[in-house]
Amino acid sequence: MGSLKELLKELKSQEIYLSLDVSGELSVKGRKELLSTELITLLKKHKASLVDLIQAKTTSASAVPEIKKINGEQVLELSFSQRSLWLQDQIDGGSTHYNIPSAIKLSGILDNDALQRAFATILLRHESLRTCFVAGDDGEPVQQVREGVDFQVSLTDLSELSQDRRNERIAEIVSTEAIMPFDLGRDVMLRVQLLKLAPQEHILLATMHHIASDGWSMGILVNEFSRLYTAYVQGLDNPLPPLAIQYGDYAHWQRNYLQGAVLNEQLAYWEKQLADLPVLHSLPLDNPRPAVQSFAGNLHVSRIEQATHQRLMAICQERGATLFMGLHAVFSVLLARYSNEQDIVVGTPVANREQVEVAGLIGFFVNTLVLRSNLSDNPSFHALLEQSKNMLLDAYAHQQVPFEQIVERLRPGRSPGHTPLFQVMIALQNNAQSRLSLPGLSLSGVEEEGEGTAKFDLTLNIKESSEGLFLSWGYSSALFKAQTIERMAGHFEVLLSSLLTSPELDVYAHELVTPQEREQLLNTWNDTAAKYRSELCLHELFERQVDTHPKKTALVCEETSLSYETLNRRANQLAHYLKAQGVKPDTLVGLSVERSVDMVIAILAILKAGGAYVPLDPSYPQTRLRHMLSDSGVTLVLTQHSVREQLPDCCGQVLCLDDGALQEALTKMAADNLPVSSLGLAPRHLAYVIYTSGSTGQPKGIMVQHQAMLVRQDGWNRVFDLEKRPPVVLQMAGLSVDILLGDMMKALGCGGRLEICPKEVLLSPDKLYQMIQSREITYGDFVPAVIRALTDYLLESGQKLDAMAYISVGCEAWYGRDLRRLKRVIGENTECFNLYGQTESVIDASYCRATELVLADVDTVPVGQPLANTGLYVLNEQQQLQPYGVAGELCVGGKGLALGYAGRAGLTAEKFLAHPFTEEVGQGLYRTGDQAVRRADGSLHFVGRDDEQVKIRGFRVEVKEVEGRLLALEAVKAAL
Repeated sequence: MGSLKELLKELKSQEIYLSLDVSGELSVKGRKELLSTELITLLKKHKASLVDLIQAKTTSASAVPEIKKINGEQVLELSFSQRSLWLQDQIDGGSTHYNIPSAIKLSGILDNDALQRAFATILLRHESLRTCFVAGDDGEPVQQVREGVDFQVSLTDLSELSQDRRNERIAEIVSTEAIMPFDLGRDVMLRVQLLKLAPQEHILLATMHHIASDGWSMGILVNEFSRLYTAYVQGLDNPLPPLAIQYGDYAHWQRNYLQGAVLNEQLAYWEKQLADLPVLHSLPLDNPRPAVQSFAGNLHVSRIEQATHQRLMAICQERGATLFMGLHAVFSVLLARYSNEQDIVVGTPVANREQVEVAGLIGFFVNTLVLRSNLSDNPSFHALLEQSKNMLLDAYAHQQVPFEQIVERLRPGRSPGHTPLFQVMIALQNNAQSRLSLPGLSLSGVEEEGEGTAKFDLTLNIKESSEGLFLSWGYSSALFKAQTIERMAGHFEVLLSSLLTSPELDVYAHELVTPQEREQLLNTWNDTAAKYRSELCLHELFERQVDTHPKKTALVCEETSLSYETLNRRANQLAHYLKAQGVKPDTLVGLSVERSVDMVIAILAILKAGGAYVPLDPSYPQTRLRHMLSDSGVTLVLTQHSVREQLPDCCGQVLCLDDGALQEALTKMAADNLPVSSLGLAPRHLAYVIYTSGSTGQPKGIMVQHQAMLVRQDGWNRVFDLEKRPPVVLQMAGLSVDILLGDMMKALGCGGRLEICPKEVLLSPDKLYQMIQSREITYGDFVPAVIRALTDYLLESGQKLDAMAYISVGCEAWYGRDLRRLKRVIGENTECFNLYGQTESVIDASYCRATELVLADVDTVPVGQPLANTGLYVLNEQQQLQPYGVAGELCVGGKGLALGYAGRAGLTAEKFLAHPFTEEVGQGLYRTGDQAVRRADGSLHFVGRDDEQVKIRGFRVEVKEVEGRLLALEAVKAAL
């Protein structure tokens, strides 16, 4: 900030004005208290150049004409800002949103006459306070300055009331006074009321309307009242010099200056700066936005320690920026982190008193600037501060054009539900501080109770003091809860400290949550560590159940029923055969069969032989199957005659499980279990590789080890108590869905029974209900479409699912209305669960006991809490924890994750990360691509996807892959 140009910009941004006095010496006016030691040093350094510059401007034809006193007979138009408020008042029928109230407690001997004379003098002195606003002959409003106003300070005596009743009346009067509307066509724009509490104790209430006042004006009112009251008490005359001009002169000047080329140049800047502006911010709201904006508001106050304040000042000074520029940059980061947006828009008020002659006027001069930050390149705090500085300096250079003119030029989509162009405000209260010092009186503030007014969704007012920075967070109580704003204030403090510590880092890489939140997010809500049978392989759970109850029915498919020992024997025979074919640990074996007994036998046999199965759904197109076979390197495929022709001709060795010769060969194979030690098989080896669509549009193989499935199995046991109450599981998932193996293990790994549901039954709600009832199904894992159809049928038929113990629905967002309807058709002892997970997180990562929800409050059922040995974290792109209420990517951590993507090291590295919050061996983190938000009660809610992936009937589909097939179909049609 060493150059003359930078110095002038800095002075202008701080609203400090330079002029020459009658002797030609440099004179400083405006906010003198903001002159830092550095600024004073630079003023001295450039004094000669400044004097020359001011003289040159004075002698040349200035671009900005002087404000002159106009003829008293001229019609006084309203300033642009006044006209806007007048129109709003006409629409609202006299709203109180623009009242500016203040209350001061006076203790000591009060001179009522001096007080009355002081306010009467102020009213006589400032025409703006005795101006009425009426419609002229053409319908446009004009100012009418009232003469001979008999202004009276009203007195209310409360001294005879009891203490309790007096306090009640004080609260009532203060509240009533603050919200009492002004009649802009009749009233004086200043009301003063004195409450007498005791002979030497009073409360002074003063209220002005914003159409005649602003924050700077309130300081003028206080200072002038202080000087006048002091003089009148001492028997002296009015000590204030007469005013050279009045507000009406300024309004006339503005109307004549801001037009034509001048106005167009100013507006052109704002048109370019605000092009393609977001209509609304994306801050997460606690309540839906009302159709018509509510102005009910509340306030939360926080403080930034002086040491942090000084560190911020130091960084700002190093970069040639003001404190406000630094605070704006920090606030922009906070809003970006909260909204997950990179185009951040806020408003800020400016005093807009660039001309020296208006510095002492009470009036509506304040203007609003729209500030825009671009965080799309993940800037460092240093870079963002530089951006904020340049943007603000340009905005200050174009501050004369009223905000209302900008709105009129840009014509944004208007809505009664929110303010135009921006809905979030930031302001640094560093106006010249007015000090009210009255002889014989001590003064103190009056605490107001109840809700206040919120003109915007969120307003951050910042005030400097010797104790640091005081932050007042004003917010719309229709949109935000008090706890949300309190947490936001805490996040601002944490973020500011982190930004100052490492200002060279990407602003998205900084800590945001408080230490208390961090403890909850990492430990309280993810305290899931538990022992599990880590030494086993998956099929060994089944083999243990065979030893426990060999004759018990294990598997039923239509009319075929197999006991545990029979199922085990047939699986063992096939396993020995596969071993003879060269299957060993991590050998991938293709499986393309219809839902049948063979399907279950084959999966168990592949696992027992040490291999990993690769489902090849026979309903898939040949191109997809060919890609999966080629990509996986499968050379052995198990199938059936009924679907053999669906397989492409690149399968390698194909075994039809229903082939007579194979069946004969299997009867000669050994029927005993294959010890995992003899195979060299361990929990670290693969159990299956399932292909699903991905971000490339090509199917990708997801590799899952035995260990991950064992973690998941233990989690299910703890939630559903499977080992104590072995379930009868309805197996509905298709071959290519990992839920198939989950259903198998929930039943066969716990001594239960697996009932395979024929496809035609699955698609017929009445048949499905009959099967559930007749087979005494106790557990079913449904996709939303199936359970919805079944619910519809039961509601229509008046029947109930009273025999089922557990109903789970596997999806991210199970609608509350569907849950409410389901609860009408289930028995009292039936529990409903929402299960959330992906193939990469091994079927299920979390569960929600939906039955326990207060249904009236549920739009979508939460994702729930993590299963055993699993963690759920909402993170941003830089793997920083998102606070409560702020959306981010839902990441699954723990030991129960897939190994990665077969043959795709780059994609695996992108999606499977080292766990950032633990050093425990074996812990990983999977980025799901799902957007979620955690509420303050710990519940997790799915809010959408961060890529193009969609789901159809619960199955993941990649849009690019679908687009490719559609293009191919169009090409075929064209060729034909």
